[in-house]
Amino acid sequence: MTHILAIDQGTTSSRAILFDADLRPVAVAQEEFPQLFPRSGWVEHDPSDLWSTVAATSRAALERAGIDAHEVVAIGITNQRETTLVWDRHSGQPVCNAIVWQDRRTADFCAELRAEGFEEVITTKTGLLADPYFSGTKLRWILENVEGARARAEAGDLLFGTVDSWLIWKLTGGRVHATDATNAARTMLYDIAKGGWSRTICARFGIPMTMLPEVRDCAADFGMTRADLFGHEIPILGVAGDQQAATVGQACFEPGMMKATYGTGCFALLNTGAQMVRSRNRMLTTIAYQLDGKPTYALEGSIFIAGAVVQWLRDGLKIIREAKETQPLADSADSAQQVILVPAFTGLGAPYWNAECRGAMFGLTRATGPAEIARAALESVGHQTRDLLDAMRMDWACEAAQATLRVDGGMTASDWAMQFLADIIGAPVDRPQVLETTALGVAWLAGYRAGICPEPARFARSWALERTFTPQMVQEDREGRHARWKKAVAATIALA
Repeated sequence: MTHILAIDQGTTSSRAILFDADLRPVAVAQEEFPQLFPRSGWVEHDPSDLWSTVAATSRAALERAGIDAHEVVAIGITNQRETTLVWDRHSGQPVCNAIVWQDRRTADFCAELRAEGFEEVITTKTGLLADPYFSGTKLRWILENVEGARARAEAGDLLFGTVDSWLIWKLTGGRVHATDATNAARTMLYDIAKGGWSRTICARFGIPMTMLPEVRDCAADFGMTRADLFGHEIPILGVAGDQQAATVGQACFEPGMMKATYGTGCFALLNTGAQMVRSRNRMLTTIAYQLDGKPTYALEGSIFIAGAVVQWLRDGLKIIREAKETQPLADSADSAQQVILVPAFTGLGAPYWNAECRGAMFGLTRATGPAEIARAALESVGHQTRDLLDAMRMDWACEAAQATLRVDGGMTASDWAMQFLADIIGAPVDRPQVLETTALGVAWLAGYRAGICPEPARFARSWALERTFTPQMVQEDREGRHARWKKAVAATIALA
């Protein structure tokens, strides 16, 4: 039993990566699934797609590696966070599609919460803001709008979960209804200081607490898989939301360390240790990871559109066929044009938190073409990241805070994008040898619980650098460019 299976259930695809005992990837399988957009601002997934792609890729990874299930010591699960599911505890059937973290249908209810002053209660207890991004208002919407859901929930017949809970339920054949502290911390229902579900918030939202899963450490026993799934039962020993798993995979165990993950969105976390830092700049206070019952906290900034802007270039504008085409396009762009794209396709995340505004482009001329738009798309990710880091540094001016930003995720493969990121934030950007740090982090959690992976300090020493991008842009140019970006954001918000 020398291998660990990491399940990485993301927003647009599911992946399974098999690691050996030294945390080296042995085999990978990936499968995309449909994105459902029933209305403007609504985003859904079919729960059966989430499960079927996880089951299929897990089997495929084992098959490609030539590994039998009895050689797998543990499974780790990492997942898209905040996406909300409700299912029948008896039949296991979902009552509706999963409502995805990007979905904005609860914006009016969030405005109501802010107007009555309840956001202060939410922030004090959960570290979050009253925004449609989080699970709590999505769950309330399901109870209010799916026929019969509230009566069934109050009768104790329905269960709520984020994607990790849904997968644990399916993998264990309905024997375990649980989540970990990092996913619980993103629901808007979990008191991160007291370490339990908030009765006050659940009462305001009208959510029966019998629906909620048991909360466990990130490295803990989450049950055994059904024997028929892989031919042998496998223990599930590690669970973490995708961004927290990436924080672990980047070995950001010391207060002051920062990482940014670039997937569909971008999520930057700053480890603040045992200290819960209350943001004054609309950052989120959250749990980075929890081991042995002790939470480690973080400041987090969330960007809704990062890699998704490249998907838009491909699927929406159809000016590229593959993501890698953006780099030569950006290189060929006319440097005299100052095109700015604000990709607020589903609103703006931190530090603006505006659910109503939509994307905008500035500085267009008759000479603007695919190259300039591609460059503006890549630059938008760097500008948004700088907004996050500036706010974090104002919140926590800690001497231990490190200037270097560790990055991971698919978009970091673009040298052009990473060089612009270093230029616009004015700090080094470290890209590790293993870019899939989300899966690596949850593999380590599962292996650590199983006793085959080292303690955090030794694991941190194994982190390996692939390349450092150092700032090349002069300070005057950097500040001028970012000032123009902020004006564009202000104009986009004003239009909303």
